[in-house]
Amino acid sequence: MFWHEQEFCGFDVETTGTDPEYDRIVTAAVVTDGGGRPGTVRQWIADPGIPIQPGATAVHGFTTEAARAAGRPAGLVVGDVLDALAGLVAAGLPLVVMNAPYDLTMLEAEAERHGLRGLFGREVPMVLDPMVLDKHVDRYRPGSRRLDALARHYGVQLDDAHNSVADAVAACRVTRALVTEHGKLAQVPLNELHEQQARWAVEQQESLREHFATTPGKEHRARTVRVGWPLIPAMRPEVWPT
Repeated sequence: MFWHEQEFCGFDVETTGTDPEYDRIVTAAVVTDGGGRPGTVRQWIADPGIPIQPGATAVHGFTTEAARAAGRPAGLVVGDVLDALAGLVAAGLPLVVMNAPYDLTMLEAEAERHGLRGLFGREVPMVLDPMVLDKHVDRYRPGSRRLDALARHYGVQLDDAHNSVADAVAACRVTRALVTEHGKLAQVPLNELHEQQARWAVEQQESLREHFATTPGKEHRARTVRVGWPLIPAMRPEVWPT
């Protein structure tokens, strides 16, 4: 059995805003999918402790009031998510995260905020990021690389985009379909593919930064492109976007 035929662990969060270090988790999902086994789902709603930005509400549907009413204290949710992920990673499941630097940096920041040991302090996950993989194997394909677009491209059903469970399951299935279509990836051991994705992601991020820097009207956006995978290095105050 090639590694892409085994069971995957999928992880996704929906949040209060777009900054992975300073915004907070609103919903989170940890799922398993594939490997000839019935999938499992764990989902959480957190009271994030700060207001949810209107733009974020427009994406995932949770208002500040709804999250406060339905959510558990954020520290308890973050602890449960970390325990669930660490257990599955320890069992040998690859960790699939769409746009991994965002979700994983958010989780590590939340762990630090609540005095918890982060995932990377507990285990060494082999991360699969379908965004990075797809940009590498099909670099010049036009159009969006968002999860809903990748799902359409690879023939994966995604009926409820921006629902954390639906997104986590779809990310697993997109990754499996992508690797099946581009079979050479399946021949690369997971630990090597993890390291290759780190290099590819940096190349992709630096290319995006250069694109912004040389595109009239978008030069200011170059400063917002942060380079790192699967975690974003801490941003120094002097380079924070304004």
